[in-house]
Amino acid sequence: MNAILTSEQLEILRRVDACTLANAIETFHERLRNEGFADNSVHCLFPHLRPMLGYAATVKIRGSAPPTAASNYTDRTDWWDYILSLPAPRVVVVQDVATKVGLGSLLGAVHVNILRALGCAGAVTNGSVRDLPAAEKLDFPLFAGSVSVSHAYVHIVEFGTPVKIGGLKIESGDLLHGDLHGIQSIPSDIAGKIPAAAAEIISREQELIALCQSKDFSIEKLRDAIAKERP
Repeated sequence: MNAILTSEQLEILRRVDACTLANAIETFHERLRNEGFADNSVHCLFPHLRPMLGYAATVKIRGSAPPTAASNYTDRTDWWDYILSLPAPRVVVVQDVATKVGLGSLLGAVHVNILRALGCAGAVTNGSVRDLPAAEKLDFPLFAGSVSVSHAYVHIVEFGTPVKIGGLKIESGDLLHGDLHGIQSIPSDIAGKIPAAAAEIISREQELIALCQSKDFSIEKLRDAIAKERP
């Protein structure tokens, strides 16, 4: 389990938009710049909602064909206990490992309400979601690869194990952030330092934007301003 942040630290991180957050993480050289975030196969379905932040509760499902055992997700309620074993807020991360990914959806009106009652702040899946008005009414963020009309034969395969969503490997307990731009993981060892780094980035960017919008703008001044930012 990664280090747990205080509620104050979490709220400060939640206010940071995903792009600034990604820029801030880069300054710590914790990972390559093309790692740590899901690709554009995963879409934010409610871009008007505030950023989502929480600890990952991972689960794998199948839904395109009948299972050999449990008939649907209600036959595996033990994963709800697993969700509660993680610190709040929680983000459910569902990897659909079926042959036809997204044919059936685990995340619909009933399950969104269940997850919300279990202290979840949102859900992410490479597969599909449905009952969008119900989730939106709850201000429950959803990030998904597609939308489906049916749950088909959805059933739980396993939970608490590493999953991969949009190329992003996510382990149980990873801290995830998501907004209209997408999903990314936050390295636990620098999470508490990110807000300060983000504030510094915003300040520098605002100076450059102000120059670009100024009547005194010139390429020479822009080059000088950028040169001052370089180490």
